[in-house]
Amino acid sequence: MKVNPSSCLCPVLLCLCFLERGYEASHHGQAKIISRSHNATHNHNQTKDGETEVHHRPKRGWIWNQFFVLEEHIGPDAQYVGKLHSNSDKGDGSVRYILSGEGAGSIFIINEVTGDIHATKSLDREKKSHYVLHAQAIDLNTNKPLEPESEFIIKVQDINDNAPKFPDGPFVTSVPEMSEIGTSVFQVTATDADDPTYGNSARVVYSVLHGQPYFSVDPKSGIIRTALADMDREAREHYSVVIQAKDMAGQVGGLSGSTTVNITLTDVNDNPPKFPQKNYQVFVPESAQVGKPVGKIKANDEDIGINAEIKYSILNPEGAGMFSISTDKDTREGVITLRKVLNYEKKKHYSLHIAAENTHLDPHLSYLGSFKDDATLKITVGDVDEPPVFSMDYYIMEVYENAKVGTEVGAVTARDPDSKNSPVRYFIERREDKEVYFDIESISGVIRTTQLLDREDTPWHNITVMATEEDNPSLQSHVPVTVQVLDVNDNPPMINTEDEIIICESTRVIQTITAVDKDDFANGKGFSFSFPGGVPANPNFTIKDNEDSTASIIARRRRFHRLTQELYELPVVVWDDGEPVLSSTSTLVLRVCSCQRGTRLKICQGEAFLSSAGLSTGALIAILLCVLILLAIVILFITLRRSKKEPLIISEEDIRENVVTYDDEGGGEEDTEAFDIIALRNPAAAEELKFRRDVRPECIRPRSSRRPAHEEMDIGEFIKQRVAEADQDTSVPPYDSLQTYAYEGQGSPAGSISSLGSTGAHSELDYNSMDDWGPKFEKIAELYGEEVETASESTEKAESEKQT
Repeated sequence: MKVNPSSCLCPVLLCLCFLERGYEASHHGQAKIISRSHNATHNHNQTKDGETEVHHRPKRGWIWNQFFVLEEHIGPDAQYVGKLHSNSDKGDGSVRYILSGEGAGSIFIINEVTGDIHATKSLDREKKSHYVLHAQAIDLNTNKPLEPESEFIIKVQDINDNAPKFPDGPFVTSVPEMSEIGTSVFQVTATDADDPTYGNSARVVYSVLHGQPYFSVDPKSGIIRTALADMDREAREHYSVVIQAKDMAGQVGGLSGSTTVNITLTDVNDNPPKFPQKNYQVFVPESAQVGKPVGKIKANDEDIGINAEIKYSILNPEGAGMFSISTDKDTREGVITLRKVLNYEKKKHYSLHIAAENTHLDPHLSYLGSFKDDATLKITVGDVDEPPVFSMDYYIMEVYENAKVGTEVGAVTARDPDSKNSPVRYFIERREDKEVYFDIESISGVIRTTQLLDREDTPWHNITVMATEEDNPSLQSHVPVTVQVLDVNDNPPMINTEDEIIICESTRVIQTITAVDKDDFANGKGFSFSFPGGVPANPNFTIKDNEDSTASIIARRRRFHRLTQELYELPVVVWDDGEPVLSSTSTLVLRVCSCQRGTRLKICQGEAFLSSAGLSTGALIAILLCVLILLAIVILFITLRRSKKEPLIISEEDIRENVVTYDDEGGGEEDTEAFDIIALRNPAAAEELKFRRDVRPECIRPRSSRRPAHEEMDIGEFIKQRVAEADQDTSVPPYDSLQTYAYEGQGSPAGSISSLGSTGAHSELDYNSMDDWGPKFEKIAELYGEEVETASESTEKAESEKQT
């Protein structure tokens, strides 16, 4: 296909026509010349030195080039694009051209006879930059394609129809004040929708439309920089800078767009604090309270935020000793506070040298000078009618308990601090919920008791004394007074125990007792213990004063029997060493218990069992009932068994004599189970040991009823008595018992050398040491120990009766 030169109506198409005829390169690329023929193909390749290889390709039947069309065409007629032409077209109208593809028939139309292509609509390259179409030549006579369908492209050529645009805006940014020239502030970027590869349509440059001479912008990068040195925020804080972006490299005729950048200067500490004036005055009454504000002073700082924070200080020592200054964070004022009480009569004026300085300094701005200022504050003290002043901040007084009503405790003094020195009157502050123990003389200030005091009830009394001026009673001052009640020895000591004292049956040292005294330790720090006077010596217990305000109760007997006597009452006297000496008598209750062995805990075995078992009364009753029921069942079972035994006489005819045989022999001299050999060999103990050991005696005569030695009976009478008792005793079995009596007789001048007769004599041996020998000797120690204790009791009783 060829483009007809005569159809090149515009410079661009004219250029395309020249390229069609001989040139291989176009404005945007190279055009291809394609030929095709129906003849046979003949390839001939010839290569020579220094020559280029030539390829002979078959000729195409029709050729054409790449087409271009301008965007945004606004003419009344359709825009001519190009012409399609086939070599098979002889110009007789037998060839028909058909166009298909993107925009065919709607945007692009073709003259089917001539092959001319036109664009019927205005195109926008920014929406679509090229179109792909297909062309075909058909023979009208045969209605068959003369050539295969071929593809070609129509490109939309760009024109400068889009202005640069900023994506966002307006912009907000900031830069510190006093910045150097050229400090980067912000960067703006504009975009252009035109083709950046064609001409200068998309080449953008930046400029400042509004904001000079404070700021400048880089034409290529769009970076905004400071253009003026030492810009002061306090002079101007906000700037509005308008930046323009223009395409066509800024040339005349280029399109442009703009945006606004709002720039704020941030604060730096470039201004020192300043007092509006150098001298200030303030009036402060002498009645001002310590710790309360008495005045304010303020220095101004044009900076803001932390750069305006100010610290105040008092420079002269005299002013700093009486006053202090601090900074109010909200108002940045210096608050002056009173540190000590003012006294108009002593000093009427004070002068304070006050300094104000910034707390956050910028080292880069030190060249600006000192960030500090000072001023003078004169304080005038005003005279005020003040209440009386006590000579002390508090008073501590002492008085003995039980002192007479009206006893002087102490005195308080107060004076009028004013120059007129008005008389002072005193009062005690009364409270309805407290009892009155003291009164004060209104003129002298002497405090006296109004009733008897008891240290054991209230050892300290706190009262408040008021002082007022006689001329102005509304002015009052208060002072606390503490009265300590001193102790006197007015309470006797008491035994420090209320519970029963447990006595183990085999113990000697029962318990250590102590005493308590309500009085102070100075009036009874030591206690003494003893039994009451005029009372016979206690045969069971004695008391030992340990001389350390304690005493030990010691048993005089080696053993106690709970069944014989369970409770003992023991009166004990305790007295102190105070002035005067006081004493009291307490009765201790001692309970005999059978304590557990191997433990120091004094708990009765029965109590320990119940406490360890942890059983309630109901549970114990239930267990007891169960035991009784089982016992009844066993008795019933045994009774039934006995009732089922066959009788000894089977029938009345079988009568025979019943012979019962006792195959027992007497034990002889070694048989000690049926009688006590000691009793036979010692007639002195016959009366006490009359009972037989194989039979439970009806009664036992106490050992204390032993016959005296002069009443000892003859051995012959004793043997006869024993035989009579054996004959009359119906409870013994019917068998003979051979008893041997070995007796040495009486009346020998040398006396008996046997130890059998020594049972009734008093032994001086100590059998307590046998407890340490082990359980095997425990019974022996018990038997002999009882004899010793009985003899000792008899001796003590006899001595006591003699003394009485």
